[in-house]
Amino acid sequence: MSATIVFAIIAAIGVVAFVIGRQRAAAQRDGAAKPHSLPNYHGWWAFLLATVPAVLFLVVWAIGASIYTDNMINAQLPADISVGERSLALGMIDRAAGALGALDIHTAADLPKSYADFVPVAAEQGILLASQGQDYMLPIALSVNETATLASRLGGGIAIILALAGAAIGLGMVKPRARARNNVERVMLWALFGASGIAILTTIGIVLSMLSETMTFFSQVNPMHFFFGTVWDPRFAAAGATDSEGQFGLIPLLAGTLYIALVSMLVAVPVGLMSAIYMGEYASPQVRSIVKPVLELLAGIPTIVYGIFAVVTLGPFLRDLSAALAGGTAFIQAQSVFTAGFVMGVMLIPLVSSLSDDVITAVPRAMRDGSLGLGATRSETIKRVILPAALPGIVGALLLTASRAIGETMIVVLAAGVAARLTINPFEAMTTITVKIVNQLTGDLEFNSPQTLVAFALGLTLFVITLGMNVFALWIVRRYREQYE
Repeated sequence: MSATIVFAIIAAIGVVAFVIGRQRAAAQRDGAAKPHSLPNYHGWWAFLLATVPAVLFLVVWAIGASIYTDNMINAQLPADISVGERSLALGMIDRAAGALGALDIHTAADLPKSYADFVPVAAEQGILLASQGQDYMLPIALSVNETATLASRLGGGIAIILALAGAAIGLGMVKPRARARNNVERVMLWALFGASGIAILTTIGIVLSMLSETMTFFSQVNPMHFFFGTVWDPRFAAAGATDSEGQFGLIPLLAGTLYIALVSMLVAVPVGLMSAIYMGEYASPQVRSIVKPVLELLAGIPTIVYGIFAVVTLGPFLRDLSAALAGGTAFIQAQSVFTAGFVMGVMLIPLVSSLSDDVITAVPRAMRDGSLGLGATRSETIKRVILPAALPGIVGALLLTASRAIGETMIVVLAAGVAARLTINPFEAMTTITVKIVNQLTGDLEFNSPQTLVAFALGLTLFVITLGMNVFALWIVRRYREQYE
């Protein structure tokens, strides 16, 4: 029994419980006693009792079944294979189990004689399997399917029984003075608390996962050479060399990240902020209804399209223009910091404009009227009243924009290149941390090698930079808020 069918049955039981519970509560309102809760609350309480325990059981059951299956596979694997081979074997067994299920092979008598014979049979049905599999994988894959089928049927049956029992309990609790509203609101409160907890736990999990891999990386590479190294070349030196650690220098990547982000902010902030001021303070409703949606269309364009525009149109145009101005020698490369920063700034204009416009329009109208009533012009009101009052929100908008600029990847790959170098010339190519994270996590490198683990150190560095920006923004917000208290 598939999980989709089980969830559909549980949802149907919950809907039926809701309808019956509401009708029963409405029928009990005879006017003799004032009911505590409306009929809808009784229906929702029956629905929650029918669905929530059953769904939670299914989730726990699925996790437990997955753990049990993994342990069962590990117990059947040969004891002489290494850790890396074991991880590869687990993936191949999982793939083979899916192929056996698709080919409707459920008994040991129907298994192919060898794994090599099974690969072409699966290929005929459009299922591609790794050719280097071993014969022992097929019986294990068959047992995986048998265990998964049994677990699915047993878990689905228990979940449906729990749903029916919950519906019966919920319907039995329908009484005029039953506190169904309190129960429903309590469940919703815990649901909101759980949603908040998921966000927090997800952040903590991401940080801990990066931190653990980063510590493994720093156990192989000197942190001082990473944070203060000026050479980025993740290939190992020759045997016996002593300078391999210096090949993971962060400085060129960090400089490129901040440089390109700075150029993009110099483009996006003035244009976006001025457009927000115009739309919020000067534009008529008719003009605003046209300009704002058109401006926000830029936010819907995929970043890869901006990158293609930069590498195909803007980069060659700037190169040819600089060559014409310099008499034949181009001083602007097609892939450069300026090209990537300019295109990224255009992409960020809607973000700055939309967020700043929302903040500016949220300033109380009384502040505008008071300033104008005292004889200030509209421009003076904007400079001395509206912008200072909206400054905390604008700082938040700029922070979000800077974070987006620091984390951008595709535009930088196409418009700035992948060369890790140190230069102050904005017309030369540089690269960023995000680009190198992608480079280090693609390919056939081992996951426990420094070349791959360095991606986690780079990711943790980006996290620390963003955290620092948040702390700095909060300091600015508190400082300016104190002047208006």
